[in-house]
Amino acid sequence: MKSQYLFAKDFIFLVPIALIIGAGLAALQSPPFWVGWLGFSALLLLGLIGMIVLWRWAGSGKALAWMTGLALLLRLASGVAVYIALPINGHNVPDDKAGFVFTDAHRRDDQAWQLASSGQSLFAAFDKTYYTDQYGGLLALSALTYKVFSPDAHRPLLILLLAALTAALGVPFFYKATRLLWDPSPSLTVRAAVGGLCATNSGGGAMAPRDGRTGSQLALVASWLFVLYPESILTGGAQMREPFLLTFIAMALWGFAAWLKQGENQTEGSSNRSSFIWMGAALIGMLLVSPAMALALIVLFVGWLWLRGEHKRLPVSVLVGVGVAFFVGILFLSWSLARQNDFGGGSAIAAVLNWPRHSVLYVIHQLKSGSGQIQNVFSKMNPLMQFLFVVGYGITQPVLPPAFFEPTTLTWHIIAIFRSIGWYIMLPLLIYAPIAAWRSAPGRERRLWLWLTAFVWMWILIADIRAGGSQWDNPRYRLIFFGIEALVIGYAWLWWRDHRDSWLPRILALEVLCVLLYGQWYVARYVTKSLSMHLPIMVVLLISLVLAALIFAGGWAWDRWRGAKKRA
Repeated sequence: MKSQYLFAKDFIFLVPIALIIGAGLAALQSPPFWVGWLGFSALLLLGLIGMIVLWRWAGSGKALAWMTGLALLLRLASGVAVYIALPINGHNVPDDKAGFVFTDAHRRDDQAWQLASSGQSLFAAFDKTYYTDQYGGLLALSALTYKVFSPDAHRPLLILLLAALTAALGVPFFYKATRLLWDPSPSLTVRAAVGGLCATNSGGGAMAPRDGRTGSQLALVASWLFVLYPESILTGGAQMREPFLLTFIAMALWGFAAWLKQGENQTEGSSNRSSFIWMGAALIGMLLVSPAMALALIVLFVGWLWLRGEHKRLPVSVLVGVGVAFFVGILFLSWSLARQNDFGGGSAIAAVLNWPRHSVLYVIHQLKSGSGQIQNVFSKMNPLMQFLFVVGYGITQPVLPPAFFEPTTLTWHIIAIFRSIGWYIMLPLLIYAPIAAWRSAPGRERRLWLWLTAFVWMWILIADIRAGGSQWDNPRYRLIFFGIEALVIGYAWLWWRDHRDSWLPRILALEVLCVLLYGQWYVARYVTKSLSMHLPIMVVLLISLVLAALIFAGGWAWDRWRGAKKRA
């Protein structure tokens, strides 16, 4: 009776909200207004009910309520603001005129409406007729949404609303998965953890400390990052695949966490099936949207399982060997760039070897053709250095200084600054994360954080190799596993807060110095336009590398000297 009362109370509260927001969205779209109002309100009401149910299931805490609500509001508000602003204050190109930040979103949305209004089966999304969606799943879902909620007119904000709702629904999964994974409290029983979604959970009790951190602290920090990261807000307010993938990964992480906890408590098989259902549903969703991401997630989970066993300790020599093999692989790839021809034969091995080579060569070609300065830099580099430059340049995207100084419209300035500041806040903690993981107490937790950190950086490098210096594709690819990145960043921040070592300030100092160096270059180029104040880009690059070497080598030497002095 109590749960029915709560549901009725929630429903009465949510209906006016759905009607008011739905009316506002419908007013911005094609007439007739009443059909649009009904469609927007119905979709929003379904999404809000799902959010309330998941919120109660995940603990009903105030912090989680704020996170879930803000996740929806920020993405919906940013998406609508961009949709209104770009036609007024954007560039004179079709995407901007239609209110789209992403070309992929614009093309997919147009074809989704074409499919929905054509009378064809939704399975047509998976053939070559509709080319904008590589895998067809998101195109089919968008077309289905149009068929059900807007059969009379093309209303792009409907798919934007669907993406924002999907992104918000991932927050409770991510929050509860994090608490379950790092919560040793026996009061959070497995039966409560994997119970029905309509059951109310009080939250699971206090968290026992682990190396100065607790499950609740890590869940709060990582979940707030998951909600507030600017790139996630931007893509979550657009007709893109990233909000769907982020939520599917959060669902899979929850199912994986519940399964691990069940194994520790040796619970019955029925609960075990529940966790497999969640993981299976998430993986099916990922297969429809992006199969490669499902494979990467499986790799993450397999490594996690291997490292968590106490009888399968990972020696330092193995870690070093894996790291050496990884960087040898990078050098091998770099060497392959100097080859005139592909690796011979039509075998699967040759295809695998040629894929990264073709990707990097395409990225280098794009960089060369898109920037005279890049052409100047590449003309002074051999293939190995070109490759390393592409990787380094990709890690810095979206670059912060040009976000302020490159000439563009006000709307694009705001978007660029918003994205760049978000990444430059995260990047020092990602660089610091391996240090924090290595310095943690030896054991299973240390091995796990080393693996998660390695996975995050491998994924960042894969995004670099695939999209290189692109200020759009590279950050989008990197964002797909932002849930894992948020865990690693949260762990690094909590570790530094507890131990206050010198490495994070050193990394921050290096970032600030590099931003100032490149900032003066962009100021001289775009603001003062005085070549006498303009350091050559190769000089700026060389100074940055020297500063990095001095800060890291000097910091390491200083710490060793201080340690030796204390021992003496």
